[in-house]
Amino acid sequence: MELSSPRFKALAVTFGFSFWFFIIASAVGVFTIEIFTIFVIAVIIVTQVFAIKLSKALDIFAIINTKIFLGILFVFVISLYGIFFKILRIDLLRLEKEQDTYWLDMEKLKQRRIFKQY
Repeated sequence: MELSSPRFKALAVTFGFSFWFFIIASAVGVFTIEIFTIFVIAVIIVTQVFAIKLSKALDIFAIINTKIFLGILFVFVISLYGIFFKILRIDLLRLEKEQDTYWLDMEKLKQRRIFKQY
């Protein structure tokens, strides 16, 4: 973002503000398209008018916004992996022996099927 133009930074920050406005307004239950449109237009006007003067602040906000968004995305993806592993009954640590699991039971393998690999 440091090499980007101030106008591009202003647009990126506008999208970030709009995203968080949408998330918070939807969570609270007061989201409407009219309010969202007014908010986006107001933020675009303010950030584009003051883009050069706010360039450093826009850069800092874009970095913070990216870190928060990627952190939430990371937690969401890890949660999905946990849910999928629970549904498919995959025990990564092999803590419990289950009948309906996708893991091979090493005690039931026949010795003649195990080969040395070089």
